[in-house]
Amino acid sequence: MVPFSFADHDLCALPGGALYWPARRALIVADLHLEKASWFAIGGQLLPPYDSIATLTDLTALAVACAPREIWCLGDSFHDSAGCERLPARAQALLRSLTGALDWVWITGNHDAGLIDHCGGRIVDEAEVDGLILRHEASPHEPRPELSGHFHPKLRVSVRGRRVARRCFVASATKLILPAFGSLTGGLDAAHPEILRLTGRAAQALVPIESRMLRFPLAA
Repeated sequence: MVPFSFADHDLCALPGGALYWPARRALIVADLHLEKASWFAIGGQLLPPYDSIATLTDLTALAVACAPREIWCLGDSFHDSAGCERLPARAQALLRSLTGALDWVWITGNHDAGLIDHCGGRIVDEAEVDGLILRHEASPHEPRPELSGHFHPKLRVSVRGRRVARRCFVASATKLILPAFGSLTGGLDAAHPEILRLTGRAAQALVPIESRMLRFPLAA
């Protein structure tokens, strides 16, 4: 857990891609994409059907470690709006255990905009929490400090001749984009023009490593 400051709020970045907000005892994650594998299976593309179990097991471990009071999911929590109905019994039990014990909020995204059955918790389009805007996709017209997901940012660098990709946060003065937390998610290069269009060329990729934060200027 690596502490850092964003818009005068003390936050902590977790290597798995989650964000912890100590003042609220809030755990924030983005882009779980639960039941992505079963969605592909409907179309005939068979993938190992363990993505939801893996993601929810990791999230449960974080909840035990951080002991949050609330969890915020920043959209695309399910790969489609019917994803909750397809959750295997074990995965649904894990999820309902979490939503039943915590103040759980689902923010809808483009994949799960019609979410109705959400296995507990409450559903909102976006929220303002202690001066921070929480939504799925960053808005270019939002002047207030904002937490979002959607882009699944990954930092790609060359290390000793090898290309290495690692999930990362992307931060500017007013925008913080979280990486995807889901186990079956790809990623967009953190320096992609669409990300820089929203964050500005002064944005940095933040990579938490054990007790320190690595910062990479994206314009470079």
